[in-house]
Amino acid sequence: MLALSVIALGVIACLAWIYLAALNHGFWKCDQRLPDIIPEPDIWPDVTAVVPARDEAASIGACVAALCAQEYPGNFRVIVVDDASTDGTADIVRALDDDRVNVMAAPSLVHGWTGKLSALNAGVAASGTSPFLWFTDADIVHGPYVLQHLVAHALDRRRDLTSLMVRLRCESFWEKLVVPAFIYFFQMLYPFRAVNDDRSRVAAAAGGCVLIRRDALIRAGGLAAIKNAVIDDCALAAVVKRSGGTLWLGLTETSHSLRAAETLAPLWRMVARTAFVQLRHSILLLAGTVLGLAILFAVPPLALLAGLVGYPPLVLLGGAAWILMVVTYAPTVRAYGLPIIAAFTLPAAGLLYGAMTVGSAVAHLQGRGAAWKGRHYDPSATPPNLPKSL
Repeated sequence: MLALSVIALGVIACLAWIYLAALNHGFWKCDQRLPDIIPEPDIWPDVTAVVPARDEAASIGACVAALCAQEYPGNFRVIVVDDASTDGTADIVRALDDDRVNVMAAPSLVHGWTGKLSALNAGVAASGTSPFLWFTDADIVHGPYVLQHLVAHALDRRRDLTSLMVRLRCESFWEKLVVPAFIYFFQMLYPFRAVNDDRSRVAAAAGGCVLIRRDALIRAGGLAAIKNAVIDDCALAAVVKRSGGTLWLGLTETSHSLRAAETLAPLWRMVARTAFVQLRHSILLLAGTVLGLAILFAVPPLALLAGLVGYPPLVLLGGAAWILMVVTYAPTVRAYGLPIIAAFTLPAAGLLYGAMTVGSAVAHLQGRGAAWKGRHYDPSATPPNLPKSL
């Protein structure tokens, strides 16, 4: 009976990986990227970048300097919204002494808003009438042609929201284990091809780099429509798409994050901050997610091991599932400059993410959920819509 149960789990795991590899919009191919050559518009529209910043002294100088270095043919300016920083963030920006950069203080945080969205909203209100807004995080450094390519692509493809998943830092042991897996799992949940398909209801964006048309933002209800969203990027994409807007999301190597994680702790906080929100604070969804992760990532290597010690059919099932894991993870691993052998670590990363998700639920149930830089947000904050199917 035990052998049959293990074989049944092996079959389920193998079928699940066949589905993910063959039928989930090719999420793993890492092929959604800005083209190298994009037709240039006759007139380049005005763009205002809005950078929310809370205690970002370590990175804000490099971030804003890279924004000022953009080779953009049209009018471009930057608004940095200092969100009650205590480390001199605003002073660092002012010291850059560029007349295209304005620094403003974020308003006092109103109940029902998250800090980032409140700061962004203040920046939008101060941005005048520029037809495009560029939301970018204070720890991101963009290459000099990023804005030009974003705008040209948005105009050429008639996209209302264009977003890039920037390259995250991947140098320490824990970053090499967790970061590529984070990108892989994000694409698994929100296949970029589905996001970019106007016929699909799947909506997502990457908050580190979002170019949005002002009229599309207004049509979607403005940032007030998502004011309490902890997963604000995907929430914004969802309201834009529901209001009839068009999306494009892709990967890039020309923009990268400066945020470092030498230990597991900051990566754990990054995932745990939003994992239980993603599950709508549902214990039932949590249980289903943990079970699903166990079947996907624990069963294949265990089945392979069991097959080697006495149940030959499990060698085929476990081995096939693990091979599909490696094949689908390999493009992400290669994109981060890691050897292919690193793709075999996906089971460990998957189970670690399961532990982070459980940790997220525990933190929320203890009233410590959705914490970020000294702020704790209401556990009942509305999450973005999950895709209807994967």
